[in-house]
Amino acid sequence: MQKNEPLRFLNPKSCAEIAKKFGTPCFVYSEEGIRASAGETLKFPNAFGLTVRYAMKASPNAAILKIFDSMGLHIDASSGYEVHRALKAGIKPEKICLSSQELPDDFVLLHQKGVKINACSLYQLQCLAEALPGQSVGLRFNPGMGSGGTGKTNVGGPSSSFGIWHQNIPEVKALLKKSAMVAQRIHTHIGSGSDPEVWQRVAHMSLDLVRQFPEATILDLGGGYKVGRMKDEPSTDLNTVAAPIRTAFEDLATNTGRRIHLEIEPGTFLLANSGSLLCRVQDLTDTGSEGYSFIKLNTGMTEILRPSLYAAQHPIIIINQSDTTKDYVVSGHCCESGDLLTPHSEDAERLLPRTLNRANIGDLCVIEGVGAYCASMSCKNYNSFPEVAEVLLPLTGEARLIRRRQTLEQIIENEV
Repeated sequence: MQKNEPLRFLNPKSCAEIAKKFGTPCFVYSEEGIRASAGETLKFPNAFGLTVRYAMKASPNAAILKIFDSMGLHIDASSGYEVHRALKAGIKPEKICLSSQELPDDFVLLHQKGVKINACSLYQLQCLAEALPGQSVGLRFNPGMGSGGTGKTNVGGPSSSFGIWHQNIPEVKALLKKSAMVAQRIHTHIGSGSDPEVWQRVAHMSLDLVRQFPEATILDLGGGYKVGRMKDEPSTDLNTVAAPIRTAFEDLATNTGRRIHLEIEPGTFLLANSGSLLCRVQDLTDTGSEGYSFIKLNTGMTEILRPSLYAAQHPIIIINQSDTTKDYVVSGHCCESGDLLTPHSEDAERLLPRTLNRANIGDLCVIEGVGAYCASMSCKNYNSFPEVAEVLLPLTGEARLIRRRQTLEQIIENEV
């Protein structure tokens, strides 16, 4: 094993056992890690109460939803389909909040069941006002500033379509007054992997939004807390980032008498480093002395799209007893030049070789930090590769299957 790249929760023996029982590639999740991260978020400093919502788009498997539900977390859904998926997993409707780029056709029925809905545009607010006059509603605003690990994960500021632009507050107030609706919740979210200082600034800006809606009792500050997947990447310290915000909530209460309840919506923070992708080296090739040595895996953008999409960096560990290393470019199994697992951190189209254990065809390989936004966000079925299995390592007992491997028949069953 590489001494400088220890596995987070797997080991060579468990990798071999899981590969034998469930095949490769497959996602493997640590319940211990999931519960530990959830425990951290539940301690998020707050002044007048806290609700932690799991952003289920990070990984919507029912087994994962049920773990978080058992710990008291609520759910943040990003589509009507996610709402129904959470309901089917046994989540109570009153614990689900929907913030979506599109209102589902059955939003009135969902509201009647108890699902909370945030208006994420003026048009959505108009639809809600016409269908649900006199009801309470949440308002998602674009506060005018954002921050993300990359430009593509920045969902605030003038280049983002997410939320009601903060300068449109007069139109918002007019719609609320006309329909006798009450803005109960103010919601902002600025991006994934955001700068903690920017997050704090936006939190203060969000409190300014709360001041403009005197009936609001909840401020949802979204998620976006940075998680270090690579050994040299920092992670957000929740206590450090939240302490000044707690003080700001207290100051608001002192000045106005309003004790605002805090909500947060982490996804990556809750799950990223509690998931790994177990795969195999299926081929080795090189492009000569002036080129590169390549490892070809039996996985790729069909399971983990983040490197191709964001130039995201993930630890890669070759499981063998080699005492020598070699520089490799690691590629996926798709017939697609963008199926690259070791891009340059600043440019997804540039290659950045990794020093890894000298590999052999057939070696097992673990890609780490894939718990969030991998199984749920991929090029599933590209090149007709089936959706892979998901496995949970429970607190006690043996690894168990939480999603079966898809078959070719399932891929084509809806073709007519």
